[in-house]
Amino acid sequence: MTETPITPEWVLSGGTVHTPSGSVQADVAVANGRIVGVGHYPGIRKVDVTGLDVLPGVIDSQVHFREPGLEHKEDLESGSRAAVLGGITAVFEMPNTNPNTDTADRVHDKLKRAHHRMWCDHAFYVGATAENAENLAELERIPGTAGVKIFMGASTGSLLVAEDEKLARVLASGRRRVAIHAEDEERMNARKDLRVENDPSSHPVWRDDESAMLATRRILRLAREAKRPIHILHVTTPAELEVISQHRDVATCEVTPQHLTLNAEDAYPRLGSHAQMNPPIRSKAHVDGLWHWLQQGVPDVIGSDHAPHTAEEKAKPYPNSPSGMPGVQTLLPLMLNHVLEGRMTLERLIDMTSSGVQRIFGLVGKGRIAAGYDADFTIVDRKGNFTVTDEWLASRCGWSPFTGMELKGRVVGTIIRGHTAMWDGQLGEAAQGEPLRFAGAL
Repeated sequence: MTETPITPEWVLSGGTVHTPSGSVQADVAVANGRIVGVGHYPGIRKVDVTGLDVLPGVIDSQVHFREPGLEHKEDLESGSRAAVLGGITAVFEMPNTNPNTDTADRVHDKLKRAHHRMWCDHAFYVGATAENAENLAELERIPGTAGVKIFMGASTGSLLVAEDEKLARVLASGRRRVAIHAEDEERMNARKDLRVENDPSSHPVWRDDESAMLATRRILRLAREAKRPIHILHVTTPAELEVISQHRDVATCEVTPQHLTLNAEDAYPRLGSHAQMNPPIRSKAHVDGLWHWLQQGVPDVIGSDHAPHTAEEKAKPYPNSPSGMPGVQTLLPLMLNHVLEGRMTLERLIDMTSSGVQRIFGLVGKGRIAAGYDADFTIVDRKGNFTVTDEWLASRCGWSPFTGMELKGRVVGTIIRGHTAMWDGQLGEAAQGEPLRFAGAL
């Protein structure tokens, strides 16, 4: 049986297109929200992107949009609006809401809330608990679910699975890759006296390198015993990345723009508790070490860990100030600046924000510019310049640790399944986000 060729509806024309085979000067043809092909298509309606780079749609695989229950900080609409303004076409949203996203009903509630309220495509994590451990194999297969998330150390919210026996039960239930917040709860509880009142620079003293390393070593051992793939989030120490590099058969990992950009020596004196997050912003030596291992190819993805709190909440005296900072809107501008300053290649950035996310998590139809894939594009101007301003920020929290930064490069457009979600700083006509599809949850 011969299939009827698909006629393109329109093309992106004149740009540098970043395909799995490399960058080419070509048109990208689109029909019915999907890519028809990359080549030359005379006579087809053109969207001119001359002089710009057409990247696969950037995916942020760790955000906290706070809905339900914490909408004064953020909600699904405002968080996703910030995402598309920053060039993000899809997000994985975390489960530490109020109530926690830890049952089928609560996953379906989020999916219902998100439908055409979210500007970008989306998937929701299920939070692991001792109570739902045996149900996770079923929960992780709900369409629109990104998988299971484990908090080994307490952070924002009440989700916590700290003991090895409970962790083993969680890892035994299901098959998809499990996302891990790796900080050791027992060690952090024992070190609480090291927090200094009104001094957020003591945050990385309390939640120290060893708190992270203990948890990472434990979860690597348990994952190997369970034969379960894991994904260790927001790694902050070079030593962890070295260990993870020796366990690639079971573990992938993430770094964040914050930990690649901010350092303790500058951030805490300048930003105070606005630099407070879990795991913490650490020293310049840590930042340099993260970059070393990134250049060795160890971190697989970059996620923002967008975790907003209001300015009033962050103004509380440490340690009563909450941990977390916004980041979904600044992920790509910050990392594009690092590319243009020579710290990484654009190809590596694409792998860590598009094709790598697709590969690790089994995303269907996302992450690359190739025939048959969704027409998701992030369009950037490498010759432009950009300054982060409060007026540009869309997050409900209204602040960023990067306000005032002058950056090289500029995000021009966000196209999702052929629809323009953002162009030149202006939103599209309507939010049209849809659930992501995963090979392990069809």
